[in-house]
Amino acid sequence: MGGLYGGKTVLVTGGGSGLGRAIAISFLRDGAKVAICGRALEPLQETIALAGADVAGNALAVEADVSSPQQVRRFVDESMNRFRRVDVMINNAAVFEAASLLQTDLDAWNEQLAVNATGPLLMMQSVIPIMRAQRGGTIVNVTSSMAANGSGGFAAYGASKAALESLSRTAADEESEHGIKVALFNPGAISTGMHATGEDPATVIPKLLALI
Repeated sequence: MGGLYGGKTVLVTGGGSGLGRAIAISFLRDGAKVAICGRALEPLQETIALAGADVAGNALAVEADVSSPQQVRRFVDESMNRFRRVDVMINNAAVFEAASLLQTDLDAWNEQLAVNATGPLLMMQSVIPIMRAQRGGTIVNVTSSMAANGSGGFAAYGASKAALESLSRTAADEESEHGIKVALFNPGAISTGMHATGEDPATVIPKLLALI
């Protein structure tokens, strides 16, 4: 069954690049069954290929935009049809556009709130009933230091992550009695599609696993 997570089912949003890709590969190589989603299918398939041919049978790639209720539902339904349960769900998908408060375009504001905050809301609304029926599970929401501190030039992104942190604390309070753990993970500065500099995403995986 593999390592510590052998046989467990893990859902990861934004699994086609950066941190999401590193998370998915780590769980797959540890023996978990992993479903990943993203806006484009090809990068998701690349993630699975990078994990190795020997674990490909434990992976599912679903093209889905987490800001769409219908597509979130489809992602979770396809995951359940394939793996029958959800032990861990990681809300990693995010979009990022640098702009000051006065320069923030309304469309960019709405997109960042939709993906970075509404997406995790929709995912949690979809998987929490499953986890309740299982009498347990873990949800990890990926946040940022900008949520608490703000940062000049990143008005919408910081606001979206602040909303996610508040939402996560509410979910943690409501779901603890059902055996569901909701945690926030701040990976710090890592090199991803949104950031050109920082740590290799793979190096922060142990910090994430410590929350599960």
